[in-house]
Amino acid sequence: MSDYDVIIIGSGPGGYVAAIRCAQLGLKTACVEGRETLGGTCLNVGCIPSKALLHASHMLHEAEHNFAEMGLKGKSPSVDWPQMLKYKQSTIDTNTKGIEFLFKKNKIDWIKGWATIPEAGKVKVGDDVHNAKNIIIASGSEPAQLKGVEVDEKIVVSSTGALELGKVPKKLVVIGAGVIGLELGSVYARLGSEVTVIEYLDHITPGMDSEVSRQFQKMLTKQGLEFIMGAAVQQTEATKSKAKVTYKLRSDDSEHTLDADVVLLATGRRPFVDGLGLDALDITMTDRGQIAVNDQWETSVKGIYAIGDVIEGPMLAHKAEDEGMAAAEQIAGKHGHVNYSVIPGVIYTHPEVANVGETEETLKKAGRAYKVGKFSFMGNARAKANFSGDGFVKLLADKETDRILGCHIIGPSAGDLIHEVCVAMEFGASAQDLAMTCHAHPTYSEAVREAALACGDGAIHM
Repeated sequence: MSDYDVIIIGSGPGGYVAAIRCAQLGLKTACVEGRETLGGTCLNVGCIPSKALLHASHMLHEAEHNFAEMGLKGKSPSVDWPQMLKYKQSTIDTNTKGIEFLFKKNKIDWIKGWATIPEAGKVKVGDDVHNAKNIIIASGSEPAQLKGVEVDEKIVVSSTGALELGKVPKKLVVIGAGVIGLELGSVYARLGSEVTVIEYLDHITPGMDSEVSRQFQKMLTKQGLEFIMGAAVQQTEATKSKAKVTYKLRSDDSEHTLDADVVLLATGRRPFVDGLGLDALDITMTDRGQIAVNDQWETSVKGIYAIGDVIEGPMLAHKAEDEGMAAAEQIAGKHGHVNYSVIPGVIYTHPEVANVGETEETLKKAGRAYKVGKFSFMGNARAKANFSGDGFVKLLADKETDRILGCHIIGPSAGDLIHEVCVAMEFGASAQDLAMTCHAHPTYSEAVREAALACGDGAIHM
């Protein structure tokens, strides 16, 4: 038996960041992880490996479509899938070993195994029971299931299986047009797969600004992805090497089938709390199976906290990280803070899509008066030089005060550009503040400034 100030359950982005922050604040800290490596879903079978495949497949796309025009002549590279998977794995290994180093540096104990909480103040791992003044649940999430679709991780796969396919499928059917489905769908489309996306709603990327969503779908269609919208998947039937997907169109209830080599189920994720013993602890849960917490990330049981995908809010690694730091600071007697109105979201396709804050739809629903500043990347010199002129920046500001309310970007490096707006919003800046800030030329970031100018007298280069 060991005694700790804090034990964190889960070593994903929320858990390992919470552990490091607790250690920095002088708390004796341990982290429980059942995987063979640290980093949780994100580093092992999520964010990091998918970005490696997105990068590799984008390089192939550039070689096939843009190199010749730049004077780079020669045969386009062929796809060595096993080598690409090795590259992906090396990326994972580098990152997970990096967290191991940080744990040692900060004197954090890694308790290997799966945790249960027999009572407040105690964490059981295997046959060992550890005492903890505080417990942080950061156990993350798992792929959501869909009735009639049985995942075998070979023919019918989740996002985990999609990162480990034995070969590039000729035909891939993706169920769900959210972030995961579109990112992985675009990877395999670039690698030569015929990709069909089936979505229950009549638009892709639920919750996204509708103008961006429409433009995004057009771009993906141009890249070769096919979309079947307003369709409810009824079932999948898998053999040893093929699958058949049956779906109904919501418009007329007609039934259709699609054949595929691989089916990717990408209908979202759900909190992973199995085996923790929350029922016996009588911890309050939400109607959606999430752990209910107060404004200090503490559950209904004193001394037990929860962060990340197991609580309400977007299932994003950086949201979990912020909550991990904030919960650690609360435990240490400081004031933890997360500004939930300034949490960016990014889709790492090409072009990238990023957003923060309000959409036009949410502002209209709230009855708020706002103005829109837009600027196309076709007016940005750097974007045009790099074959990245598709897309735009859309800035939303209060009509009376000019305070920035949100931003939506579809275009090159959108995931990096959005943070300029995040910082501006954190400080309560106006669109004019952004417009008056000198931006280096030629950079993609000038498009953000031009959108801010468009909230006033007008953009310069459009």
